[in-house]
Amino acid sequence: MTDSDHPARIRIGHCCLLTLLLLLGGCQSHPSRDDPVKARAFEFGNLAKADVDMVAEINVQHSMGYLRELARKLYVRNPNQLRVSGFGSRDAALRALFAPGAGAHFAGLQNHRSSDAIALAFDDRFQGDRVAAFVHGMRTMLLDGYGGKHRFYLPDLLDPQKLHYLARNFEIAFWKLGHDRNEQGEFFLLSNSLAGTGDLSFERIAGKLIGLQDHMAQVVADSSNRQIKNVIQSVASAVFFPI
Repeated sequence: MTDSDHPARIRIGHCCLLTLLLLLGGCQSHPSRDDPVKARAFEFGNLAKADVDMVAEINVQHSMGYLRELARKLYVRNPNQLRVSGFGSRDAALRALFAPGAGAHFAGLQNHRSSDAIALAFDDRFQGDRVAAFVHGMRTMLLDGYGGKHRFYLPDLLDPQKLHYLARNFEIAFWKLGHDRNEQGEFFLLSNSLAGTGDLSFERIAGKLIGLQDHMAQVVADSSNRQIKNVIQSVASAVFFPI
């Protein structure tokens, strides 16, 4: 790369960062049931953060909020899974699902996480809560993509390739959610309504989750002068990328 290329790369990086900040800021400015986000209070620890660190933290916060909303909607569409979970209410199940060591709170999820947990949700032999398996897998996969952290500081360095793979894995997971069926030909989990009601709320959540990770991958790549290797594969036959 020549010296003349450097300012252009900086401008591109700043544009990507600004785009993501506007995207996240827009979510904060217009909270709704489908955008479960909260404003961030000032903390002195933020003085030790770069712009990318701040964006990464907000990105994880928003992504977790969308996953929680996804879980809530899945329990509404699949009340039988709430009964299987053993919890008396959706709120109780959600608290357990997003608590530390969540896998231990749900039968059959012990020692399963990320793509392994997602696979359980679409396994005929699995007798546990499929909503919990799917969302727990998505949640732990998200954390893996961000190095297992919720907080980021100047020495931290995210991997844009992992974030790119995270977005692709989310695409695969949501495709399976809308297509995989059991031995009786029924969906393992009901999501978008197929009765012509126009309910596409699951697709909107999927788009937000995938878009946030793609934007974050580009921001990190531009800020660290690294390249993302794009991988093209059919989502119908794709396997999860290791993160």
